[in-house]
Amino acid sequence: MNFLRKPFRNSQYNVVLILIGLNILVFLGEKVFYNPRAMDITDYLAMNPVLVVHGYLWQFATYMFVHDPFSYSHIIFNMLALFIFGTQVERYMGSTEFLLYYMLTGVLAGVFSFIVYWFTGSYRVFLMGASGAIFAVQLAYAVLFPRNILYLWGILPLRAPVMVLGFTALEIFFMVTGLGGNVAHFTHLAGFAFGWLYFLVRFGINPWRAMRR
Repeated sequence: MNFLRKPFRNSQYNVVLILIGLNILVFLGEKVFYNPRAMDITDYLAMNPVLVVHGYLWQFATYMFVHDPFSYSHIIFNMLALFIFGTQVERYMGSTEFLLYYMLTGVLAGVFSFIVYWFTGSYRVFLMGASGAIFAVQLAYAVLFPRNILYLWGILPLRAPVMVLGFTALEIFFMVTGLGGNVAHFTHLAGFAFGWLYFLVRFGINPWRAMRR
């Protein structure tokens, strides 16, 4: 347990900006090298259960850097959320800790999604997007800054835990009712859950108690 909680040196090297830059570069690559007749960047990097079984294990990590090449809103909203929440969380945690938190929660959310897809027979799906890890980052923001005020739609003031838990409740609602469209809500919730476990195991912090401060 002491090993799991051994802190990193608090270094700051703007890992959020690096992650955003990588996401943008991959998105541009998807646009430039799009090929409807053969496997392209999106196919190699997005997470597909059949390809994972055939050895494409890197997709557990790379799916986080892939976004719908036909939708600018997908990457814009994800990167905006990563910037808004991630920069302050990184500043508090330190860049190395933040990078571990982001990648580990995202990869575990990808593994969980693979299990769900495989055992439900969803073999043709290609999971893409940083939302699983970003949900974990939003949780971290609410835990570390429970008194911060955020403005929903730029108008309605809400404390960070209220907004983050509200978004999570909506994800549960959409997943249960199926009203959320073609969105992997369980991936988002998995990112949130693994972020919760990270705080318990790595920091010894109960997120619920921290958000109620």
